[in-house]
Amino acid sequence: MSKSNFSEEFKRDAVRQITERGYPVAEVSQRLGVSPHSLYEWKKKFSLASGNQGNDQSEEIRQLKKELARVTEERDILKKATAYFARDAK
Repeated sequence: MSKSNFSEEFKRDAVRQITERGYPVAEVSQRLGVSPHSLYEWKKKFSLASGNQGNDQSEEIRQLKKELARVTEERDILKKATAYFARDAK
């Protein structure tokens, strides 16, 4: 059995067919002429590599939630101040 070397782009595209497009591993394997074992290994490899991207997204979500809480608090303070000054204007 000869060992074929596939490019990283080919591997990523194969994994995307499984993860993003929802094709079964067996179908992608047969269509591309790659063993299911290889596809599972590539999927595992790229999911670990994209783990940092998930951490970046989690960090961004955390920062956005923090900013949203700050802006909401500022809005509430301004609403109270507006109500206070509107009451004095009457």
